[in-house]
Amino acid sequence: MDGDTRYSIGELARRTGLTVKAIRFYSDRGILPPCERTPAGHRRYGLEAVARLDLVRTLRDLGVDLPTISRVLDRRISLPEVAEALAEALAVQIRTLRLRRAVLTAVSRRGATDEEMNLMHKLAKLSEDERRRLIGEFLDAAFGGLDADPAFAGIRRSMTPELPDDPEGEQVQAWIELAELSQDPEFRARMRQVAEQHAADRARDGAPGVRPDAVAVVRAEVRPALAAGVDPDSPQADAVVAAILARYARLCGRPDDADLPRRLLARLEAASDPRRELYLRLLSVVNGWSQTESLGPVFDWCIRALRTRPGS
Repeated sequence: MDGDTRYSIGELARRTGLTVKAIRFYSDRGILPPCERTPAGHRRYGLEAVARLDLVRTLRDLGVDLPTISRVLDRRISLPEVAEALAEALAVQIRTLRLRRAVLTAVSRRGATDEEMNLMHKLAKLSEDERRRLIGEFLDAAFGGLDADPAFAGIRRSMTPELPDDPEGEQVQAWIELAELSQDPEFRARMRQVAEQHAADRARDGAPGVRPDAVAVVRAEVRPALAAGVDPDSPQADAVVAAILARYARLCGRPDDADLPRRLLARLEAASDPRRELYLRLLSVVNGWSQTESLGPVFDWCIRALRTRPGS
């Protein structure tokens, strides 16, 4: 009967595809105990040994260590428990590999020095609390003292990166670049300037709530002009500039006088800093948001139009 079938190590090796050496090793470790020995001391195994070895081989291929395999086979720990623990361990390894790949990719693309590579590695390894603290310092520099206003509190939240627990490589790389950018003193000063200009516009108007800012006003008026191919130096641009200034005057509660174009020009020159757009682009990658349209052409058109007209 099949239940009485006994296999030698050699026969078991032929049935399972494992080597005699491997089977003897598992047997010596107590993972595959023989069901009996011959008078000459040779080990013999039953049919269950084949299934047991198949399970051992599968678990070893999945990276499970021998002590854990022994506990599974002896029913001291369940297979689902092992699978859960192994999946968690693999998730950690995957995150680590993604981090390393992101750092190495950034180093390769940027031709980074040893010092820059060390910095990127440190930024990539920061814990969630450390990341929040680092970005919090940047946002404090930009909005500190202003974010009591709900509008600024909302802007601050919208500029906060949230790296997922299991980020993709491009998200890690974007985080590294964003974190480096946030530590740039000149960029911090520029963002503070933009925030203070926006605060001054709101203070003069005095109306509560979230409203379009100068950038939104300019974007709404300039996009159609760009689409129509209107040259910012041409007479056709005069009506566009007049509409922008009229809306901006209403927005910030100021008269549409000779000082208004200079004020708006200063706002746009600060907001058009390419580092600001880079921050927003990297932020979208980190947070998994869709990329927004570049405002570079809008800024360039309006700045040029204002500069070529009297009073600016």
